[in-house]
Amino acid sequence: MENQTHETTATAVRPFRVDLPEEAIAELRRRIAATRWPSRELVTDRSQGVQLATIQELARYWANDYDLRRGEARLNALPQFVTEIDGVDIHFIHVRSPHADALPLIMTHGWPGSVIELLDSVGPLTDPTAHGGRAEDAFDLVLPSLPGYGFSGEPTEVGWDPGRVARAWAELMRRLDYTRYVAQGGDVGASVTDAMGRQAPEGLLGIHTNLLLTALGGAMPAETEQERAALDAINTFRTTGFGYFLEQATRPQTIGYALLDSPVALAAWMLDHDTDAYYKISRAFVDGQPSGGLTRDHILDNITLYWLSGTGASAARSYWEAYGPDAPAAGGQLLPPPAIAFGFTTFPGEIWRTPRSWVEASYPNVIYFNEVDKGGHFAAWEEPEVFSEEVRAAFQSLR
Repeated sequence: MENQTHETTATAVRPFRVDLPEEAIAELRRRIAATRWPSRELVTDRSQGVQLATIQELARYWANDYDLRRGEARLNALPQFVTEIDGVDIHFIHVRSPHADALPLIMTHGWPGSVIELLDSVGPLTDPTAHGGRAEDAFDLVLPSLPGYGFSGEPTEVGWDPGRVARAWAELMRRLDYTRYVAQGGDVGASVTDAMGRQAPEGLLGIHTNLLLTALGGAMPAETEQERAALDAINTFRTTGFGYFLEQATRPQTIGYALLDSPVALAAWMLDHDTDAYYKISRAFVDGQPSGGLTRDHILDNITLYWLSGTGASAARSYWEAYGPDAPAAGGQLLPPPAIAFGFTTFPGEIWRTPRSWVEASYPNVIYFNEVDKGGHFAAWEEPEVFSEEVRAAFQSLR
């Protein structure tokens, strides 16, 4: 990692370039080779966790066939910057559209993702004419790394909940001289984007998410078949797929030791998210059958970023800050629902398919809702063209 700057003031926006030491690359290969493997799981599905065949094939490909500098090259192909906000260095990608009057858009990634999951949507969003779209649908794109993720700095104090990140993002857009803009987020990024909408900073015109934060925090209607199916899916997640969430929200430091010490432990932890994404990733490694952008190389771009930046533990702490019962923000009341424009897209492979009725019960100014026929929790990663089209459509009326 190398910070290329001649600026001295902390609040300056400084150019950034990734420069990974060769020793770190060699050490990663050594640690993968030294993995001590458990015996095979005693079931034929993922009910005991990440399957041995999947993680062993991932490790084999990671150590032998994957270009460990691939992610570095992908990031360095885009304009990257760092600026200090509220005591933390924030890394971000900033791509200006070649089209005039592009609408500024800040997009926030989630866990176990990073800015890597958003890279394939950069082209369709900033230069839509090269992807079958219209020049008037273009965005100037800002992709920040959450504090404690990737090349952003680690917070050295508690209190970096989604609301504080949201305020930092508003300051970032102000520093970039954007006086009107929109925001998008999924997963943890949906929490940040929701908070931005509720805070309503000057210049924010509207928000779009692809995960309904409010469905995890309160009672939702269960009158229709679609609503009951969504509740069943959430209950299944809370009873059989909640392990990573509970650990990170209550004991992130404990899992952090494994995440910083063993690259294979880190990879397994990151794969053990939702069922749909897990089986798609497993098929990519075991059967050589990727689902859209969930390819072996793309997945390893992301895991390698976590390993080489050493951010497994600090990223896990973001769940403690956002959802943990002992965090400073725990028990606090959300601000009132945002009056600004709200858009939502539901993807079929998401943890649950959000009904329109839930969206309208949560937000008073829904200007866009759509159900698409492909994609899952990591929508921008798996189906970047579909995802980009949804973002363009959601904000069309705000231009």
